[in-house]
Amino acid sequence: MKFPAARTLAALLLALGGAALSGCSNFPSRQPPIWVWWDMKKQDKYKPQAESAFFADGRASRAPVAGTVAQELYRPDPAFSTGIAPDGNYVARNPLPITKETLAQGQRKFDVYCAPCHDRTGSGRGIVPAKSVWVPGNLHDERIVNFVDGELFHVITNGRRSMPGYRYQISENDRWAIVAYVRALQRSWRGSLQDVPPELQNRIR
Repeated sequence: MKFPAARTLAALLLALGGAALSGCSNFPSRQPPIWVWWDMKKQDKYKPQAESAFFADGRASRAPVAGTVAQELYRPDPAFSTGIAPDGNYVARNPLPITKETLAQGQRKFDVYCAPCHDRTGSGRGIVPAKSVWVPGNLHDERIVNFVDGELFHVITNGRRSMPGYRYQISENDRWAIVAYVRALQRSWRGSLQDVPPELQNRIR
């Protein structure tokens, strides 16, 4: 008879202990009710927007040093970063060298970011508009073909009308590479036999 009584007493003590631990805090908090390891939580430090008797203006938060520019905002060549020249006009020509490597990189990025809407040929018949009422621009339209390179870069960067900008997803170099690849797509659609070197023309007739 003593053994069940001991088990009952132990269970009662466990229940009381659990209730006591759960009632250590009577209000919602993200902080633990008992500090086991102090770590750096209780170190001497200033918190944002706190007062300070050390500085003459009484503020713990300090203003940046005059002329400071965040690394991610520093652009040594604004024309390269925006597609807009110092005179306010779009940059006329792509600043990247038009090489096989540049075009290959442009194609890779175009296929990832642009092809879902414009399709891989640039016609504007990608999978996204096939399932919606939105119709992307045809990159081979005369209006878009007549864009200078800087305007194409600016549209990729900031978007236009219903097209979103991709400045956060695509690096500046890759945006210029996409511009180069778009020009290659346009040239392929609008080319003629006279554009092919004479020694190669017989191969495509």
